[in-house]
Amino acid sequence: MAVPKRKVSKARRDKRRSAVWKLDAPTFTRCPNCGELIVPHRVCKNCGFYKGVQVIGKGE
Repeated sequence: MAVPKRKVSKARRDKRRSAVWKLDAPTFTRCPNCGELIVPHRVCKNCGFYKGVQVIGKGE
């Protein structure tokens, strides 16, 4: 069974783990219909359009 020969220092351990906890910022695009910021490949919550087609009717 493999056993570590020496103790891993806190600095070395933390350097190895540092990239694991980084989160990517979500990307946003502008809705081509109303200009609202939306997450790509989702229906716009402001106007209800997706790919130029109204898929959610907004009660006006």
